[in-house]
Amino acid sequence: MSASLPLDSGVPVANRGMITVSIMLATLMQALDTTIANVALPHMQGSLSASQDEITWVLTSYIVAAAIAMPLTGWLCSRFGRKRIFLWSVAGFTVSSALCGVALSLPEIVLARLLQGVFGAALVPLSQAVLLDINPRERHGQAMAVWGMGIMLGPILGPVLGGWLTDNYGWRWVFYINLPVGIIAFLGILAFVQETRKGDQKLDFFGFCTLGIAIGALQLLLDRGETKDWFSSTEIWVYATLTLLGFVLFIAHTATVRGTSFVDRALLKDRNFVTGLFFIFLVGLILYATMALLPQMLENLMDYPVVATGLVTAPRGIGTMIAMMIVGPLIGRLDIRLIMAGGFGLTALSLAQMAGYTLTIGMSSVVWPGIIQGLGLGFIFVPLTTAAFSTLESHLRTEGTTIYSLVRNIGSSFGISIVQTLLTENTQVAHSSLVQHINVYNPFVRAPYLPPLYDLHSSAGLAALNAEITRQAGMIAYIDDFKLMMIVALLAMPFLLLIRVPKHAHAEESVVME
Repeated sequence: MSASLPLDSGVPVANRGMITVSIMLATLMQALDTTIANVALPHMQGSLSASQDEITWVLTSYIVAAAIAMPLTGWLCSRFGRKRIFLWSVAGFTVSSALCGVALSLPEIVLARLLQGVFGAALVPLSQAVLLDINPRERHGQAMAVWGMGIMLGPILGPVLGGWLTDNYGWRWVFYINLPVGIIAFLGILAFVQETRKGDQKLDFFGFCTLGIAIGALQLLLDRGETKDWFSSTEIWVYATLTLLGFVLFIAHTATVRGTSFVDRALLKDRNFVTGLFFIFLVGLILYATMALLPQMLENLMDYPVVATGLVTAPRGIGTMIAMMIVGPLIGRLDIRLIMAGGFGLTALSLAQMAGYTLTIGMSSVVWPGIIQGLGLGFIFVPLTTAAFSTLESHLRTEGTTIYSLVRNIGSSFGISIVQTLLTENTQVAHSSLVQHINVYNPFVRAPYLPPLYDLHSSAGLAALNAEITRQAGMIAYIDDFKLMMIVALLAMPFLLLIRVPKHAHAEESVVME
């Protein structure tokens, strides 16, 4: 396993500020790409002559490739050195972004997105590991606040930037925007980041293959399940079987293998780290599920343009930034479990407000709950990450950050898949329930209560009335999803007691960033 020289050891780290800027540029670049391409898909579809089902592989290929490649990060850093892997990742991600921009056919862009996912998989965990290593433990809260801004603002700002670039310059600039950022990040890492010591650890090939198959199949299952009607499709059954078989074989192999396993078993002995994995799964679920629902609701039910949707959802990032600026100094002065409880409370409050949405809400009703939710997630994310790594040995950090990021991504996939499936099902249920009240014996479907537009005696009137009922049913389904996530946030709070507060969390000394 790679050995780093953290500030805990008392050895000063030169150019800490430049290192932070360089690695955060790489992190923001990757975080933006998780959502920036979504709004450009319709434009890509026409340009590349792809069907609706085919164009989704532009997103799926990236997600699956990153999920499979991410667990390999720890071993690669141990074998070749963390700085070298970081540089290869930034360079590969930048070049593959350019290839995405120049792609002239669907196979070309899917292949380029696969490469982008492979090279981008290591960027987030490596940036987190470097930040933890160049800061002493009493500054980990502030360091994770900086890191969290990139991780959480990227997906929030992605649709806004993607929509603006697509409308003004074309969809290819969604990918070209990575080029200057990638070049600056590469040069900064090359100049300022120190290399770690290399080891001769052998790759647990069987462990990697079984975990890679399980994660790749799981991502495909979650991504394509809703469009394939879940287990009525043979394709989904194949993914489910591969997922179950892969995880069973991986767990059995890891528990019984002699020598070094692909995932270091020492990680699973750290209570704070394991508890942190549970909570980061929930954070990924709530954050990305809400981000998937709101744009759809605004654009499909309320006819918001793409750019307007981005503008009213972007203030969530303002809340996150405010929270992260506040929470960094609070860590070490307050019990981190109390800070996280407040975060979950704010998140639940925002979701309760969203559960009160109607089809006539104004922009402020979208903006303020978004800001509150951003505050809540900021108050959860930073202390959670600090607590998860507070008791972990420094030589386990690279592998630990990899697993941490992987679980967050899986949580987001689960969240998006669950809410989209429930949205479809609940819309149908609500539509059936509402239609039962539409008949000639109901006085409220006759004049003067029913507008002439919805005349039951004409085909046009029936079609218009059905469209409005479908719209109302969709709103009910969105409300049900928001209520579900609110319940998840509330149920998570008692489990905060499982987190052990480290002794150094109460230290008040601080180190000025160089």
